Parts: sequence; structure tokens; C-alpha cells
Amino acid sequence: MTPQTAITDYSCGTFGLSFADLTATQTGNLATITIAFHQISAPVSIPPSSIHSKLTLTDTNTYGTRIFEGDANPDLWAGDHLTVGPLPGIVLPGDSLDTYGASLSMVIYGITITCTPLQSLSPSPFVFD
Repeated sequence: MTPQTAITDYSCGTFGLSFADLTATQTGNLATITIAFHQISAPVSIPPSSIHSKLTLTDTNTYGTRIFEGDANPDLWAGDHLTVGPLPGIVLPGDSLDTYGASLSMVIYGITITCTPLQSLSPSPFVFD
């Protein structure tokens, strides 16, 4: 799969705007994506695997969607940059997944944060083998 890392900007409502790194891995039809925000910080300490996240990406070939979802995050102290994942999802050979027209939701201590991507992934969508 290529690329393994891409970037985009997210608007997360009252939590602000943030540049984010998305890192993907693939083993067969299983892929994972981790999202690391640069300008959004954990408001309080958050134990590992406490953030439920759902990332929806758009397939640029079919305009269908693929969902990556799970309870996955590292141990975060208040003020740490927010990171979620690795979020697992199923992919098919040739899937070309992008953030444009997609979404990310995170539930932290019962509070839902919805983030909307402001642009497509750079340098390009994730293309899976």
C-alpha cells in the first residue's frame, strides 16, 4: 500500500482546527489507521483504549466508503497531542481511500467530538494492495 503516511487538516468544532498525520498499515484485507493531531490536545488525562473513534474514508474509485473503528489510543496526559488508533477496517485490493467527503468522530468520556476534513490527503489517497 502507498503512501504509508499522509496529512490533512481537520475542523473539530469547538475543539478547533488541526493538522493531522494519518498512518496506515495493511495485512491482507485488514488495514489500520492511526491519526495524530498536531494542534488538538487531550483536555484531561485519558487511559489507553478509552477513546471510541470512527473514521470514515471515501473510495475515490467507487465513491463508496470504508469504516475504521475501535477503542484505541495511547496513554494520554492532559495537554498531550491527541492520538487515536490504530483503528481497524476491511479494505479490498485497489481501494483508494481519501478524507475528502469523509468524517471522524471520537467519544471521550461521553463527549462526542466530530471532525470534518478540510482537504484531501497529501501527498495522495491511501491505495491498498
